Amino acid sequence: MQAHLVGSIALPTVENVFSTVGPMLGSYLRRIPDGEPGGRRVWVNWQYPVFLASPYLRLGDEADRANRGARILRLRLADGVQPDDIRFGELGYAREARASYLDFCQARTKGEVPKGIRFQVCLPTPINIVATACAPDVVLQVEPAYEAALRAEIDRLCSAIPHNDLCIQWDMVREVLWWDGRVLERQPAPFPTAEVRAQVLDRLARLSAAVPRDVELGFHLCYGDWGGRHQIEPADSGAMVNLSNAIAAQNGKNLSYVHMPVPIARNDPAYFEPLRGLNLASNTEVYLGLVHLQDGVAGARSRIAAAAKFLHEFGVGTECGLGRAKTSEMVVDILALYAAICHL
Repeated sequence: MQAHLVGSIALPTVENVFSTVGPMLGSYLRRIPDGEPGGRRVWVNWQYPVFLASPYLRLGDEADRANRGARILRLRLADGVQPDDIRFGELGYAREARASYLDFCQARTKGEVPKGIRFQVCLPTPINIVATACAPDVVLQVEPAYEAALRAEIDRLCSAIPHNDLCIQWDMVREVLWWDGRVLERQPAPFPTAEVRAQVLDRLARLSAAVPRDVELGFHLCYGDWGGRHQIEPADSGAMVNLSNAIAAQNGKNLSYVHMPVPIARNDPAYFEPLRGLNLASNTEVYLGLVHLQDGVAGARSRIAAAAKFLHEFGVGTECGLGRAKTSEMVVDILALYAAICHL
């Protein structure tokens, strides 16, 4: 059985990630991320200084303070600035990827990473970053400039890294929650409810088109992970199946994989039954995030058995990244659990 690592891995350095993950899981992986150490460990929050440094934006007031995360003050347009004025320079993603790719190549030369495994770069979709950093009523004013900057980041990293070595994964939470629809009242989308699904797909189409066709393309569908808990628990896999099918219809055979979370309590057929409706190309892989340290191999086996009734072939992963693991020892325990499950 194949394994997938979602992105963040709570080890101290990129070198630690490759030297640990490669020997433990290399035979089960098609891709390895760099683990997103340092500030990237907290997903989109490391981009907040990019917004603070922008001359086109200013800090809001207490009414703009975010209620979750670091309780940051969200930003607004600076006085006299129009949306078309906004520009962003380097965001840092390409620079980090280029440096980590050198470590990846070195690990491969040393035999720590098997040949044939790709270097996986995980990127949050722009609206997740902008909606975290900016006040809700200015998100759509800032998003186009930030999206343009992120597309430029993709161009830079695809110019620096051989395409046959590269995979780009889009990470998204807000789109999944909006698509699900159950939180729209308390976490509204910045566009009319009737347009939510069309707006989500328009954005994903643009982001997919930015990735060259000979670079692998994957999607991590996430229900959030703050304090190790989803913002809401998926009722079943239905919304994710529906969204995956829509993404596949846009990308066809160019969609390399999708990853979907599975809550620890769900080993019942009802959760997995919608998987029978997946309509993906034969070369598109499916990874189910059913690995949970709390109930180990036995729990994973029960969820695998339930899923296998409706989906013939799939790989496994955790629900989200391993950046929330508190110690390197815990990360190693999770990787060992991966290996034990894949060896079954």
